[in-house]
Amino acid sequence: MASKKPNHVVVMAFPYGTHAIPLLNLVRRLAIQAPALTFSFFSTSKSNQSVFGTSTKKYVPSNIKPYDVDDGVPKDFTGHPMAEINFFLKSMVENYRNGIHSVYGDEMKMIKCFICDSFLYFGSDMADELGVPLISFWTAGPCSLSTNFYTDLIRQSIPLGPNGVEGREEELIDFIPGLSLIRIKDLQEGVLYGCLDPEFSLMMHKMGLTLPRATAVTMNSFAELDLLILEDFRSKFQKCLTLGPFTLTSHNPSHTHDDPNGCLAWLDKHNPTSVAYISFGTVTTPPPYELAALAEGLEESGVPFIWSLKDHSVGQLPNGFLERTIKRGLIVSWAPQQRVLGHNAVGVFVTHGGWNSVIESITAGVPMICRPFFGDQRINCRMVSDVWGIGTRIKDGVFTKAGTIKCLDMIFSEEKLREKVGALRGLAKHAVGPKGSSTKNFNTLAEIVCKD
Repeated sequence: MASKKPNHVVVMAFPYGTHAIPLLNLVRRLAIQAPALTFSFFSTSKSNQSVFGTSTKKYVPSNIKPYDVDDGVPKDFTGHPMAEINFFLKSMVENYRNGIHSVYGDEMKMIKCFICDSFLYFGSDMADELGVPLISFWTAGPCSLSTNFYTDLIRQSIPLGPNGVEGREEELIDFIPGLSLIRIKDLQEGVLYGCLDPEFSLMMHKMGLTLPRATAVTMNSFAELDLLILEDFRSKFQKCLTLGPFTLTSHNPSHTHDDPNGCLAWLDKHNPTSVAYISFGTVTTPPPYELAALAEGLEESGVPFIWSLKDHSVGQLPNGFLERTIKRGLIVSWAPQQRVLGHNAVGVFVTHGGWNSVIESITAGVPMICRPFFGDQRINCRMVSDVWGIGTRIKDGVFTKAGTIKCLDMIFSEEKLREKVGALRGLAKHAVGPKGSSTKNFNTLAEIVCKD
């Protein structure tokens, strides 16, 4: 750190879920564009080991340096993963500060910018103390960011009764720009009801309050997808920059060429838009009775399918299902999702509605059947079905045999859904093109990060 000119960018990742990899993808693009800068990537040891694994190293520019911060979890802890996250949340402010000071010490003046996962709201204070820009990176969609930003307004506008929001679940949140078709029941836990955990809800609330302080709020989306929401953000934030879809601007090099279960070769044998691809992400799996209902619906529908299903859940499928569907079904423990969705044989994606999955489906031009579980999944799925019109939701949020068959029939018979998602796919591709909105926004971001 001999140079007197500030040339270090501190990157602070949220180490759980699918947060760190999209942030690394963004930082990788910046690091390639600005080789004279050093990007110090702070996260927990476990997250860094996963993100900077051996298969990823050759894709990471040499000016990105990972550093570990303490996760706050006791060494002998063997409890529930959510309890582990709570230890992290309670100690994260102090641990990130300590981690950064241990690297920079008396050389904090070498830091010219902070890039933080939006969850890490305290990055605003750290940037203000040094008088440098803060870039806030939101890994999910504009719709869920809006409900977090407007948490106080939502609480003021929808007072809770003795039984919370019971009986009002279908009321519309039509007082927030761009969310006129969103219902109370679509809100994330902690905004109005159903706190999954007070620490997590507190973090999200603080995040919403500090966003206007950021030099720029960035996200993995594209401007044409949520015009009203983004127009509102532009009036509330210093800068609002959509930079995606990341599936079209950068890739996660880990597993890029892996297909251990032969999914793509299997798809090659099927007709265009004829196959259902089923995956509920890395965290969630429907309960056994829903898995059985989904399997029965798939079997009766006659639709060919690839199902990414954890090994321990395969035993919960109906007796004889695997044998009866062996000629038109493929069940695997892992699938290269982006490449599967991009195959022309896939005609529908049965999904939990996580933001990364929704964006990957849009960029592949594949309509969706949504079964959300928690967090932003419900609001994402409402956008898919009611706002963008590129899919449907399982009735009452629970798989039944009849409901599965009905949704499959709808997707494969209504060409309008495919046309709409195809149009969005075209807009997404244009956004990341030479004159597209995301490309212009990335150039604006690069100017903020790189300017002297």
